[in-house]
Amino acid sequence: MRRFHEIDTGMAGFRLWPGGLSTPEQAGLVEQVTAVLETAPLYRPVTPGGRPFSVRMSNLGPLGWVSDRGGYRYQATHPETGAAWPPMPERLIDLWGDLTGWPEPPDACLVNLYRGEARMGLHQDRDEADLTAPVLSISLGDTAVFRVAPAEGVRGRAVKLASGDICALTGPARLARHGIDRILAGSSGLIPGGGRINLTLRRAGPGTGASGS
Repeated sequence: MRRFHEIDTGMAGFRLWPGGLSTPEQAGLVEQVTAVLETAPLYRPVTPGGRPFSVRMSNLGPLGWVSDRGGYRYQATHPETGAAWPPMPERLIDLWGDLTGWPEPPDACLVNLYRGEARMGLHQDRDEADLTAPVLSISLGDTAVFRVAPAEGVRGRAVKLASGDICALTGPARLARHGIDRILAGSSGLIPGGGRINLTLRRAGPGTGASGS
């Protein structure tokens, strides 16, 4: 197993591995993800209130996170094409196992493309069946200013996530509020057309040891 260098973030449960992916690994992953997105094209979802997201999204794996006027949920098919989500690259499944140690593999990988003024407001990941399962996030492309706050009403701290950085919300930070303040455009040339791709791996459905929600 490859050894990853984890740094102390000062926040229990918020784990960070700067440079977790080498430059060749990043390029290979972008190539793989770009290829599978041909069958699961990026689209712009709306909130339950009808407001369009500023990011474009897609999913990989058995389940995909979607948002529309009907609410937030996981489903097995692309909301526009009706086709099943394509499988996630094996490299992502390996990273999940190596870094989280969770006994079951991820069954959902949300793909977010940030360009221009795209951002993500503070939110919690709580649409999963087992809220103790970790959330693993992989940054590719332009650097993002990531904000994580341990509690409601707390502004939290900002962390710059560069291409190849990996972070996770686990344990006491699993339900921390988090989001993207802004993207530092042009800080990387990795993504064709520019911008940042974020891959968020989760265990969305119930597992053999799921606590439920």
